[in-house]
Amino acid sequence: MHQPDQLYAHPQAELSQFRFDEPVVQVFPDMIKRSVPGYSQIIANTGLLAKRFAQDNSLIYDLGCSLGASSLAMRQHLVASNCRIVGLDNSAAMLDRARQYLEMQDSSIELSLELADICQYDYQPCSFMVLNLTLQFIAPEHRPDLLSRLAQACLPGGALLLSEKICFTDPMEQQLMTELHHDFKRANGYSDLEISQKRQAIERVLIPETLDSHQQRLLAAGFSKVLLWYRNLNFVSLLAIK
Repeated sequence: MHQPDQLYAHPQAELSQFRFDEPVVQVFPDMIKRSVPGYSQIIANTGLLAKRFAQDNSLIYDLGCSLGASSLAMRQHLVASNCRIVGLDNSAAMLDRARQYLEMQDSSIELSLELADICQYDYQPCSFMVLNLTLQFIAPEHRPDLLSRLAQACLPGGALLLSEKICFTDPMEQQLMTELHHDFKRANGYSDLEISQKRQAIERVLIPETLDSHQQRLLAAGFSKVLLWYRNLNFVSLLAIK
């Protein structure tokens, strides 16, 4: 259903800005597995965390759902009654493919996918929200307002799962983690050319921040506690509890 990622395998005279369009959709499962350390563990635990925090008769949001991996993991593990999962994404190509994956999963839990801008969406009260590798693609100036709106929508006892690529204030740590991330990609079969071209295409689109910045902003948004539950190289996952 998907192809191996060879989007940057050949020299390109002009590198266009990275977009979640049809060519990326075709290779996305392979791309993210080979590019994000610990991705499979984050997705698996997304389902387990949803099981713990989802409340009866409530909504669950998967923001920037792409092909629906987080939504499908949550749907597989939910035990709360009368929950509904809503996946939002601004890429029609991603949602078209996500619907095909959705049809392959047998579940009684309602899961709907909507084409939407998560910064403009009208959020309803919810018990669990997921931002897996999504906030980093939102313009930094829009991030505080988005998280504040999510905190306002979150029910008491609910939670937000935030997974992100991060950067570091210490230059040596930043250099080392960048090099280790590139080593991870090489170990997964990417060439130096692919790593370099992908980095150039995505660096103006994916804007990472420090771990402390994420933690402080989540607290300022209205969450009562922020826990670092996972880190692998320069990728982290946080649990913000209302």
